[in-house]
Amino acid sequence: MAPNTKTSRKAARYAVPVAVAGVAAATVAMVPAFANAGGPDLPKVTAQQLIEKVAASDVQQLSGTARITTDLGLPTIASGLLGGGGIAGGSAAPEDKVAQLANGSHTLRVAADGPDRQRLTFLDGKDEYSLIHNGDDVWGYDSKSNEAFHEKNAEAGKGKDGGKEHKTADRLAASPQKLAEEILKAAGPTTDVSVGDTAQVAGRDAYQLVLKPKQSGSTVGSVQIAVDAKNGVPLRVQLLSAQGGKPIVDAGFTKVDFAKPAADTFAFTLPKGAKVTEGEDGPGKGGADEHWKALESFPGLGGLTGGANGKGDVKVLGEGWSTIARIDSGSERSLKDLENDKNAPKEAKQFLDSLGDKVKGKFGEGRVLSTRLVNALITDDGKVYVGAVTKDALVKAADANK
Repeated sequence: MAPNTKTSRKAARYAVPVAVAGVAAATVAMVPAFANAGGPDLPKVTAQQLIEKVAASDVQQLSGTARITTDLGLPTIASGLLGGGGIAGGSAAPEDKVAQLANGSHTLRVAADGPDRQRLTFLDGKDEYSLIHNGDDVWGYDSKSNEAFHEKNAEAGKGKDGGKEHKTADRLAASPQKLAEEILKAAGPTTDVSVGDTAQVAGRDAYQLVLKPKQSGSTVGSVQIAVDAKNGVPLRVQLLSAQGGKPIVDAGFTKVDFAKPAADTFAFTLPKGAKVTEGEDGPGKGGADEHWKALESFPGLGGLTGGANGKGDVKVLGEGWSTIARIDSGSERSLKDLENDKNAPKEAKQFLDSLGDKVKGKFGEGRVLSTRLVNALITDDGKVYVGAVTKDALVKAADANK
């Protein structure tokens, strides 16, 4: 959350696993450490050398299969809203599909041939969703609904160097390689980094970078990045909870080949009868405003967000792993008002029940929505405190910023 770059914002919008790990792995310090003998016998390297190896990797061509499993411990109602039923089906818009990676397990076929050609295919039984970038064209196609999304990548505008800004590459950031790169881009001084046990991932020898927060109060135990010992490509990323248990996010290649993919891998022919939606504003539209609109549309909750007149003001508290965002919705209605409203829709009551523990402090009263990674405190006066921190850390932040 601490980094506020354009790249980070786009990654958060189009690849939820990237957003999740980006919040967690906000910063890193170069603490020398050496690999243990937990896997293949590899030459010893320091954390600094391994990070430099990733940065120096010039691999731009690969194909393979990846598996992403996300277990945020979401309440049932929130899990349903994220679309846990699978990737295929419904709108062909890329952001709608990639967002579903925030819940459950998904298999992807991955292919890349430089910055102008990438392809991700999300597998869901016999149905598939493909996202294809080939030159200036971007296609998303859902085989179940026979719907397609199309836009010209040139509409992204010009980058600082005068070249095209490959917004689709950010959408394709669901691969383990892009996920690890985004985490390392967020590096800073509030994290210890070391080299853990060696490992084998997708049949290849790998070192493992281990990132741990120096600060207290984080829900994150560590982030572990498996790096190909030969070419420096990140092969797997695991985000582990401070409370233990299975990984919150486990994204890794199960099969990978670094040969040049066949040219027809990136070709797309619109199937007969497919409905096509042309991109208008592209990935630049939406963002925080869209999240507020989604909450406003939930039955009975428009008043809590302040509706169309809500402020939506955001203030960043703290830094690194302890970063908390305070959002002032400008609401004229409190959680308690909704709780006591006999005429409130049952869906709104169900949402309240999913929020979990009631809490009190100098700030007043509120409720905490808890997951294994991100927690949110919603106060009765319409403020939201959210971060990859514990419930106690949120209450302290609310008390200090009431």
